[in-house]
Parts: sequence; structure tokens; C-alpha cells
Amino acid sequence: MTKFLKVGAVALCFAMAAGCTDLKPLQAQVDDLKSQIGKVSADQASMKSSIASAQSAATAAAAAAQKAQSTADSAMAATKANADCCAATNEKIDRMFKKSMSK
Repeated sequence: MTKFLKVGAVALCFAMAAGCTDLKPLQAQVDDLKSQIGKVSADQASMKSSIASAQSAATAAAAAAQKAQSTADSAMAATKANADCCAATNEKIDRMFKKSMSK
């Protein structure tokens, strides 16, 4: 918006400096600037859409990563529980063999 004001101010200065000269070239430049501003506005809207889409994808990826971490944590807890169970079973078997050997 400030660029548009600056360009407008510059165009106004040229118009005043030109005095009685033909204003058609200046009008063509103003029309060209308006066209460029329209293109920039369209590009900006497209960028906003792309950013929103990327942000949505990033949020979905973060949620998937959190779910994967939760699943990995559950698997790790189950593995630890199984290891503890195996250790307890091995200990019972060792005690049984020691009892049978001591008789």
C-alpha cells in the first residue's frame, strides 16, 4: 500500500513538473502500475493459500509423528514387560533346578 502511495506521489510530481505536456504517457504508466498491483495482489492471495496448505500438512505430519511416538512408547513398555516376565520365568526355572539338585 505504501509503494502505491509513493508511486502515486511520484506520478503526481511528474504531472506537475510536466506542466502543459500531454498526460497520455503518464496515464499509460498509471494504468500499467494498476495492472502490476493487481497481479501482485493475486500472487499474494495464491501465496496465502499455499502457506495455509503447507501449515495444514505440517500439522497433520506432527500429529502423525506424535501418534507414532505413542505407539513406539507402548511397544517399548510391552517389550520391557515381556523381558521382566522372561527374567522372572528364568529365575523360577533356576530355583526349581537348584531345589532338585539339592535333594
